[in-house]
Amino acid sequence: MILLNDYLYKGDTVVKILHCYSQDLKNYALETNNGVDLAHSNCLLQMIELLEHNDFLTGQSQKIRDFYKYLADKYPFLAFTFKGRIKSLIRLEEKINGNIVEFIYDYYRENGKYPSESDIKDRIGRIKDLIAYRIVISLPQCHLKPGESRQERELGYLYKIADALPDFLEERGFKPEPSGIETQSNTISESYRQYYRDYIENPNNFGYRSLHISFFDYTSRSNIEVQIRTKEMDDNAEIGPANHLGYEKRQEKDRARREEIPVGENIFFDDAYERGMRLQELDLSKVNVNMFGAVDNSLVNDGCGLYRGRLILPYEHLSRFQNDLV
Repeated sequence: MILLNDYLYKGDTVVKILHCYSQDLKNYALETNNGVDLAHSNCLLQMIELLEHNDFLTGQSQKIRDFYKYLADKYPFLAFTFKGRIKSLIRLEEKINGNIVEFIYDYYRENGKYPSESDIKDRIGRIKDLIAYRIVISLPQCHLKPGESRQERELGYLYKIADALPDFLEERGFKPEPSGIETQSNTISESYRQYYRDYIENPNNFGYRSLHISFFDYTSRSNIEVQIRTKEMDDNAEIGPANHLGYEKRQEKDRARREEIPVGENIFFDDAYERGMRLQELDLSKVNVNMFGAVDNSLVNDGCGLYRGRLILPYEHLSRFQNDLV
């Protein structure tokens, strides 16, 4: 089996690691007639394209900045940030394998049999957040009346912003894509519900809350994801329970899946499970990748997008009114 872990100790660049890993994975897939590994390799090729041919990002981020300017004009009393990043190599590898394990496990429990190879390949093809932008909003406390709920006010603005985003970006060459999930939002306007994954009304097992929507950028011929959340939700995802407790909970859940699907029954599950667990056990302090360094798995200096992703843009807007109720 081909593992990403085996490519992280030679001092290579992330781009070289991607080239070597994806090519070896492709060769292995062709030798073993493994269509899932081939789809896995093709997903990695998309990452290579983004890293080697990223001139379009300047134009793309400028269009996202137009929405930032729109919000600053329409909601001058809000504080908000716009962040953009290219997904890190390790996070992408975790997501590919995690999606395979979760899909096969859930399908098996529901149907009593394993999904087809084409269904698993389709699951990999749904990964559309190699480029992601995040909008985080906050209503300053000074704008609240006594007894007024900050959470309710912020949620009201959040869903208004969510309703405005699809049309705004579509006018600038981004096509909103249906989410493909049955669970939809009851708060987003009916015209836009099909595009959103509402993890605010439907938080995941780790308490993660956010709105997600995917677009196809006709200029770059690539997909992007936009996440919209409040600062409280962002804190929970970055420094709260959804971050710190998630690791241990994921390990427990993954082990339970392994126990229910014995080794040897499904090669696609076996490979994805092993790759995912090996990544969870990775000691970042021992990794030797150009422009990357770590004291441990918490103290990380990532200058290449191996673990934390590559930053595209940071825009910050502070409330223009610090003493007025709105």
